[in-house]
Amino acid sequence: MLAQQRRDRLLGEMRKAGLEAIIAFGTNWQEAYLRYVSDFCILEGSGAAILTADGRCRVVLDSVAEAERAGEEAKGAEISFARDLSQGVAPLLEPFANQKLAAAPPHLMPAGFIASGSRLRVEDGVGLIDRLMMEKLPAEIDAMRRAAALADEGYTYFREAARPGRPQYEIVAEVEALLRRRGSPDNFMIIGSGGADVRGMAPPSERKLREGDLVTTELTPSVEGYFSQICRTLVLGKASEMQKKAFAVYHEAMEAGIAAVKPGVTAGDVARAENDVFRKHGLGEYVTNKYTRVRGHGLGLMCDLKPNILEEIDVELKPGMTIIVHPNTYHPEAGYIVLGDMLVVTETGHERLTKTPAKLFEMPV
Repeated sequence: MLAQQRRDRLLGEMRKAGLEAIIAFGTNWQEAYLRYVSDFCILEGSGAAILTADGRCRVVLDSVAEAERAGEEAKGAEISFARDLSQGVAPLLEPFANQKLAAAPPHLMPAGFIASGSRLRVEDGVGLIDRLMMEKLPAEIDAMRRAAALADEGYTYFREAARPGRPQYEIVAEVEALLRRRGSPDNFMIIGSGGADVRGMAPPSERKLREGDLVTTELTPSVEGYFSQICRTLVLGKASEMQKKAFAVYHEAMEAGIAAVKPGVTAGDVARAENDVFRKHGLGEYVTNKYTRVRGHGLGLMCDLKPNILEEIDVELKPGMTIIVHPNTYHPEAGYIVLGDMLVVTETGHERLTKTPAKLFEMPV
């Protein structure tokens, strides 16, 4: 149902733009456009989906295994295998000579898709699909609301599993198992543990947790292909006054960013609200790209979508957009601290999807 609603919406936008077809290219590290068009999440190799104005969707993949899987999972799409993807795609585009097409993302599209001397009129379709991915349908938001509830449940389990002497990988594996039992086939999760020497989060290692550690995680389960995320920090034992003072800055920054979220403001406005809190506390250096990547980002069919929450990003927030606000960065005394909540932009402001208390958890040891 969700896939068909997305496709119907895309076909309506194609008609408005006078497009006869749209071609989406994807790899296992940039699959969102391919997935939006075809409802297939590619895991290896490359693929392309061609959606024509009559509703026909054809998917070409350069992996036999992926083509077999797509035949089972991508309902309503015609699947074919081509070891050379360009040779499989170019003939499917030839009938559209002198017609208006769109490609997404064109900068990654293999040059061989469009033969030399072709009369194809291909324009950039990224803006069209980006808008549809950012401004979600009610059914898409419902899936993300359910994913956010799973994120809350997963973090509750994480808190109980995080104990001194346990290796990071063991804790993450248990959370992964819980989420899969609850119906989440995919979860992006990273972790950090330690003190002022910890500069970020990473995939789980063999490091064993210790009393006094700050333990951070970014937990991102999915429901029906849609991701929601939560970021939280806990202390193994009683938090020190320094840890409490440091965390208070992050809490103030996140709440300032969330308070700014409403239709008409930009992603840059939200980032600025967060960063100004750090500047006020003399920590402005730690919101630069030397210490942190973004102050939040969009979510949906991928766990990190547009818009990036950065001061230079002028994307206007609109109802139906789903973002996480997270002032995650390094603190010079406490180490890396994370705190972030999922939001959906509404007509009058925002709704917070994650419900876990935004506090520094102290876990008994």
